[in-house]
Amino acid sequence: MTGLDYLTAIADGRIPGAPISSHLGMRVDSVREGEVVFAASPDESLYNPIGTVHGGVAATMLDSAVACAVHSTLPAGVGYTSVELKINFIRAITSASGEIRARGRVVKSGSRIAFAEGELRDENDVLLATASSTCLVIQP
Repeated sequence: MTGLDYLTAIADGRIPGAPISSHLGMRVDSVREGEVVFAASPDESLYNPIGTVHGGVAATMLDSAVACAVHSTLPAGVGYTSVELKINFIRAITSASGEIRARGRVVKSGSRIAFAEGELRDENDVLLATASSTCLVIQP
């Protein structure tokens, strides 16, 4: 199954998503070749000691979005892994942020390395965080 077919099957509920998704209440919202969107509605169970959503939630959502954007471009039997992930936290996230959406898109994909970027926005389209990632493409 191609990466696009696999991710589409997750989005459609035909196969389960990654286990981390259930911990964070995260779901695949949309998939197309080179772009994937994850959504979640964070609550207080994801707060850090200072009363905001832990930065790891934003990082996980963005890592998932950018890496899966790369996955969506890969043929059957070709894998990938994150080599580098950079996150910029711009605004605090709380339960009042409502549904947050992480959109990842491929910037450049080659036979060995792929580059992707992402944005995390709240339900009012306010930018919360950005990401850039490098993925290693693993040929069979």
